Amino acid sequence: MSARIVVDPITRIEGHLRIEAQTNGAGAITGAYSSGTMVRGIELILKGRDPRDAWAFAQRICGVCTLVHGIASVRAVENALDYKIPPNAQLIRNLMIAAQFVHDHVMHFYHLHALDWVDVVSALKADAGATSQLAQSISGYPKSSPGYFADTQKKLKNFVESGQLGIFANGFWGNPGFKLPPEANLLAVAHYLEALAWQREVVQIHTIFGGKNPHPNFLVGGAPSPISVDTTGSGGTSATALDMAGLSQVKSVIGRMKEFVDQVYVPDTLAIASFYKDWFARGEGVGNFLTYGDFPEKGSDDPSTWLIPSGAILGRDLTKIHPIDLTDPNEVQEFISHSWYDYSRGKNEGLHPYEGQTNLNYTGPKPPFEHLDVDQSYSWLKAPRWKGRVMEVGPLARVLMLYAKGHEPTRDLANYALKKLDLPLSAMFSTMGRTAARTLESKIIVDQMDGWHANLVANIKAGDLAVHNPAKWDPGSWPKEARGVGFTEAPRGALAHWVVIKDGQIDNYQAVVPSTWNAGPRDERGQPGPYEAALMDRHTVFDPKQPLEIQRTIHSFDPCIACAVHVVNGAGEELMQLEVR
Repeated sequence: MSARIVVDPITRIEGHLRIEAQTNGAGAITGAYSSGTMVRGIELILKGRDPRDAWAFAQRICGVCTLVHGIASVRAVENALDYKIPPNAQLIRNLMIAAQFVHDHVMHFYHLHALDWVDVVSALKADAGATSQLAQSISGYPKSSPGYFADTQKKLKNFVESGQLGIFANGFWGNPGFKLPPEANLLAVAHYLEALAWQREVVQIHTIFGGKNPHPNFLVGGAPSPISVDTTGSGGTSATALDMAGLSQVKSVIGRMKEFVDQVYVPDTLAIASFYKDWFARGEGVGNFLTYGDFPEKGSDDPSTWLIPSGAILGRDLTKIHPIDLTDPNEVQEFISHSWYDYSRGKNEGLHPYEGQTNLNYTGPKPPFEHLDVDQSYSWLKAPRWKGRVMEVGPLARVLMLYAKGHEPTRDLANYALKKLDLPLSAMFSTMGRTAARTLESKIIVDQMDGWHANLVANIKAGDLAVHNPAKWDPGSWPKEARGVGFTEAPRGALAHWVVIKDGQIDNYQAVVPSTWNAGPRDERGQPGPYEAALMDRHTVFDPKQPLEIQRTIHSFDPCIACAVHVVNGAGEELMQLEVR
């Protein structure tokens, strides 16, 4: 008998997401629908404000991706005003974005996604000595003694015996979809806990360059912290400026990041993936991939120096990269035929973000309700399209782009992983491929950080202390009207903010975020978004009460839905509630 499976909310993500999946009598998913069950109003809040302040508001779009929204925002204003920034500021931004990438990817793998593959309770059955042997066979990480894993097992046992699994509560433990042996499960649980401690060190990079984390400080025209060459700590601005001691600390943190990625994250991913090779054959999605590009070398803004190139890949064809133009009104457009918004020209016409509108109009069912009316509007997310095509963004898109462009480190790393798993390159177009790409990308990026750090130090030693260009700080020097787009590659994918400035104030502001590209609903032509298409690619749900299969593929995208709790009207009255099923 066919059935509609409702997962609301999808847990272990940022924000609120509802998935409805239609299955046939055998449990195979024949239709899937992704509904963002919150509304984002930052664009409306920003209208009429000073564009130099936009980043501070735009960061609050998300509670996880704060830094990258700040970057996209200041770049949008800089682009509108043709505002060049010093090389040092570009290198500082590179290091801050890179730290966000590696931190975010490790946190996602261990704390959000690993529990889709790791049976925590099974780890209680593991032999600590055998777990130690397993750990030493895949990595030289020093924390791999039998005593280390025995201590982890004891902590886990205390959780279980107390009847309160705490951070491991509400998992689908015992589900037949779990395939790891107890020792591999114990290894993963130990590194889950290890990553909790590790991540506290990584965010120091943001606090050194940006003053705090989350929501580090930014500045249109450069970086917020002046550079001091005073090494005594007693004069000038050294108490708050970036000095050589701070740069030395950054270098130390980068070293610990590399150690964890090389000796823990990469080996764990390959070990876990080897037990789930069938997941390299499902969950592909649309087969189209989009990147905006980022990480300029040596502080240059020349696109030819970017580590991540820009472009589009269509139909899995890695032999041809299509150029993109974010200012072309016919390329990036957002559609709302199945979204709870209205456009002045009707619901079936796409708008480029410069002309974008945020006119809220909730027309969904009143709670409590069983199912969404997916023939009508069913999401607070819009449906972005590139030249009318559905595009996937994120780590897989970037790794494929680097591979297609002939980036040697990417090719070597991807080929090594695929050979170790005895898989073809086409296996990357999948749920597990998406997860593996995130790990490979972490190594690619962390390996670049020492170079950016060295270039920054070299500039300072050569006497270049500039981190900000004051040339266009005065609004009196601005044109009466200006338009700009600021983009970056966020951990979850291509991110861009578009701003229209009139008479020194924001006249329109639109952000198209990675999870809008990936989690958006169908468009006016009925094309499903990447989440929806991926779930319809060879998925069978064996237990509707434990939809592990849905969870695995959705988590492989690392959803990050804009922050909100519920939707209210102008009078503060609640319009809808989230129902957990």
